[in-house]
Amino acid sequence: MTEPRRTALVIEDEQNIRDLVCLHLRIEGIECIAAATGVEGLDLAKRQPFDLIVLDLMLPGVDGVSICRAVRRDTPNRDVPILMLTARRDEADKVLGLDSGADDYLTKPFGVRELLARVRAVMRRRGGRVAAELDGGQKPVAFRHIEMDPSRRRVRIRGRDVELTNQEFNLLYVLLSQPGIVLSREALVRRAWPDETFVTVRSVDTLVKRLRRKVEDEPANPTVILTVWGTGYKAADVE
Repeated sequence: MTEPRRTALVIEDEQNIRDLVCLHLRIEGIECIAAATGVEGLDLAKRQPFDLIVLDLMLPGVDGVSICRAVRRDTPNRDVPILMLTARRDEADKVLGLDSGADDYLTKPFGVRELLARVRAVMRRRGGRVAAELDGGQKPVAFRHIEMDPSRRRVRIRGRDVELTNQEFNLLYVLLSQPGIVLSREALVRRAWPDETFVTVRSVDTLVKRLRRKVEDEPANPTVILTVWGTGYKAADVE
């Protein structure tokens, strides 16, 4: 049986960039649906699932950060890789994009080879080593008020289901399966993002912030995912 064709949603208001991205995605074997406005793109994201979203940060009407947050919050694409495009080079703007739920960013102008490399990277994360290990028989984890079931990719906080992206799930599992063990940012990158060229240690900090908002009672005063200053992170020691 032929595998279903992968599809991407490209939300970009500049037609030349939109056409360029779609052209090369199709060459890569990814069907492309394009939207020229944030409103149109968000409507599409709410109505149908995609395998990838390429999202411009600066859009008329509804900006890319707002769209990214809405996609992660309440659409069929909550767990879909999002590659954000930005003309801004300031680190703060890039961090804002990652903190809103994007998986990676690409600064304009960009080359086609880098675009495709980043597309392959964010899409490959869905089937990375950690996910494969979890599907291959890793045991459920119960840590304080958190329950994780790898076979179902399910997380429950105090008995309530909580939606996590694949990367959030992978990182949380790595930490909670080794309570009290300090892991450097570099080690977490290797464990949660195997063989990914474009993931940086800053990505870990961004992901931890997102996770804390979802699993901690008080994200500003975490008791589950602890920072070990100058080293990395750990799950709290078992009491």
